[in-house]
Amino acid sequence: MKRHIWTMIAALALSFQLSLAEKKVPLQNTATVPAAEGRAILDQDENGNLEIKIEVRHLAKPEQLTPAKQVYVVWIQPSGEQPQNAGALKVNDELKGEFKARTPYKNLDVFVTAEDSATATTPAGPEVLRQHLQK
Repeated sequence: MKRHIWTMIAALALSFQLSLAEKKVPLQNTATVPAAEGRAILDQDENGNLEIKIEVRHLAKPEQLTPAKQVYVVWIQPSGEQPQNAGALKVNDELKGEFKARTPYKNLDVFVTAEDSATATTPAGPEVLRQHLQK
């Protein structure tokens, strides 16, 4: 009987650990930046919030777009709600970038637009990457 209980506890612990394991999700690019590649790495923090890490490669600097823009903005849009500006995604000289955010939402869209200002309150520029995320 004890062995059966310990086996069940071990199985539950493994199941719990796997549910907390990070998940990698590719981001879909658009015709605005067809060479861009991106992915979202999802994890869970100690408070149950969703940690999102976005990694991009081959993403042209926003000032090289036509028309030129100043910054890439990452937007988080919970299901059924308006998009929220999560912050700026900076691209280095090697056309790589990284962005991290935390959110209490578990079912959302994340997308990146090229904007004239990092403080944009609504997405107005061209969308360059997008994906629906669910943890």
